[in-house]
Order: sequence, then C-alpha cells, then structure tokens
Amino acid sequence: MLSYEKELWNTGCLRVAGVDEAGRGPLAGPVSAAAVVFSRDAVESGLIAFLDEINDSKTIVESKREEIFRQISDCEWIEFGVAMVPAARIDEINILNATREAMMAALDGLSPVAEHALIDGKPLKDLHPSPVFIVKGDSRSLSIAAASIVAKVTRDRIMYEVDREYPQYGFARNKGYGTREHLEAIRRHGPCPAHRRTFSPVSHMITPGLGL
Repeated sequence: MLSYEKELWNTGCLRVAGVDEAGRGPLAGPVSAAAVVFSRDAVESGLIAFLDEINDSKTIVESKREEIFRQISDCEWIEFGVAMVPAARIDEINILNATREAMMAALDGLSPVAEHALIDGKPLKDLHPSPVFIVKGDSRSLSIAAASIVAKVTRDRIMYEVDREYPQYGFARNKGYGTREHLEAIRRHGPCPAHRRTFSPVSHMITPGLGL
C-alpha cells in the first residue's frame, strides 16, 4: 500500500498527496474529495500505529471509518484537505467537472501544497500538481485509501444533516443513492433542493412548470 509513495519519496518528493472522492453516483447530496499527506519520517519510523487499519473506505464498516477518521484528524503526522461541491453546482457543470473541482479544492486546502498527487481512478484533465492516476487506487495506495475514508466520512456526515432537513427521503440510510425506498420517496414527494436534477431518474420525475 506504500509502493507508490515510497517511489516518489525516494526521488526527493516528500509531500505526496493521495486524493479520492465520495459521492459521484448518488441522486442527491454533494460530491466530496479529500487529499491526504503522510509524513515520510513518521511512516518509516513506525510512529503511526493505525496504518494497517487504513483501507478502501468501501470495505470498512461505518463505525470503523469514523474511528479511523478521528485518528487521522488527531495525528500530527498526517495532513489533509477536504472539499465539497453541492448538488446545484453538479447540475450546473456536470459530475465529472464537479469531481475535478472538489479534488482541486481539497488539494488547495493543503499548506504547504503537495508536490505530487496520487489520484484514484481514470485520468481527469487540468489537475495539479503532477498527478498519477491509479485505477482502484484506494486499495493500492495508503494515501488514497486514507483520502477515501476522509471523503466518505465527511460526506456521510453532511447527508445526516440533510436527512434532518428532509427526513422523508431516508438520506441517513441511503446517503442519496437510488435505493428502492429513495426512488419511491421521490415519486411521492418530488425532488428536494438536495437532489441532482440532471441525474436520471430524478430528471424524469420533475413536474414541468412547477419547479419540483
């Protein structure tokens, strides 16, 4: 899980950020992105005791993700930036551009800036600094895996807040994904401001002229 990082560290590039997103596929809520930088000295000295617990956020139960997120937040040898792009902006510029925007904002949240970025997934245009795109990177790079946890936990917390405002959609349970319960709620109540109106089937459930 550290082979990509070590290869860059060995070239003298010490500020390597792993970058991942959460929430590209849901019908509602923001897309989030996180950028995480590990201290090379701390990693190689064994000072970060919970490294072996970090993995792709999709393979970790929610309670464990929350625990690891707290450990990452409290660790003086780990830095991260996190950013959100809301549903309205996603509708305006499309999900691909919104994901890129969130990733750039997450990277911009690092200070000092990263020298290199390891990014989960297929290439996106106009990202900096010096990106390397790694398919299934959240299971191949520790930095990306940590970013996936930060992005996922941050987004899930937002969806709990959205659920309190619009409880009829079950956002606390479905996190905005198109479950049967969620789709039925949209049919019954119409979309709310948290929904992505350009996403199918939400786009087909909007009543023309009523702004629903």
